[in-house]
Amino acid sequence: MNGQFKKEILNYIDLFAKWLTVEKGYSPHTVDNYCRDLKKFASFLNYATSFSKVEPGSIKAYIYSLSASHKAVSVARKLSALQTFFTLLIRRGVRSDNPLTGIVRPRQGHHIPIFLTVDEAFRLMEAPDAEDAFAARDRAILELLYSTGMRVSELTNLDINALDFETEMVKVRGKGNKERLCPVGSPALEAVRAYVPQRELLRHRLKNGRQNDTSSLFVNARGGRLTPRSIERLVSRYAAKAGIISRVTPHSLRHSFATHLLEMGADLRLVQELLGHSSLSTTQKYTHLTIDHLMEVYDKAHPRARKK
Repeated sequence: MNGQFKKEILNYIDLFAKWLTVEKGYSPHTVDNYCRDLKKFASFLNYATSFSKVEPGSIKAYIYSLSASHKAVSVARKLSALQTFFTLLIRRGVRSDNPLTGIVRPRQGHHIPIFLTVDEAFRLMEAPDAEDAFAARDRAILELLYSTGMRVSELTNLDINALDFETEMVKVRGKGNKERLCPVGSPALEAVRAYVPQRELLRHRLKNGRQNDTSSLFVNARGGRLTPRSIERLVSRYAAKAGIISRVTPHSLRHSFATHLLEMGADLRLVQELLGHSSLSTTQKYTHLTIDHLMEVYDKAHPRARKK
């Protein structure tokens, strides 16, 4: 292990973290993951080679080492982190080339997103009851996730003033620090209104001897901002309570939101805007409509459809 290279590499990782945060506007979660992936690559190199001298052969050996213990989607994410990092080095004049150029990525395959039926979604919304200490808050969380299709990180980052009850819209800050407006359904608005009094009580609880003045919409028992992991746990708990067999996550509600909109005839580009996707191809994975629904639409719309 070369001590000089290690110090240089750690400085580059620190520079990478600041660039992702300040210039790219990535979330803290994404920055942590990308830097962790970069450190893993440096560890693979045993800190014996400067990032400025990495060759394609080292990238290929790294991919081979990961393939034995990681899924293709995980390998692809780690390579995406490296791709972004070497792009930074090129921009800073540290390198003139990207060692990942021309390297074939592992095939990830096409997975149909897990989503709930409309009946399951409704049962999940009704799961919080009087037995749950935070029923009002949890109901508002579930309703807002399903009503807007926002990511769990977007939900936890919401401040109280992001929601406009008059226009029935919510301002969401998504990936790359991009803002978008999403309509909010009446049940979700009513659920948030019912939760606000509890929020005020929680917000003024003492934490570390000082009053917590967070502006967060959703707070925990100590008055602090809820974390994505906390919301993942509560979604899973209420799904089990609602008798839903499949594994349900906040992202399942995002998938359900998109799927149900498309099944009801929403335009794909509209769904793209609501989800905050930069590319339409990302949204197209939701076009896995059921055969029964497709045939129903066909029978109603086509002049030469099957006889009744």
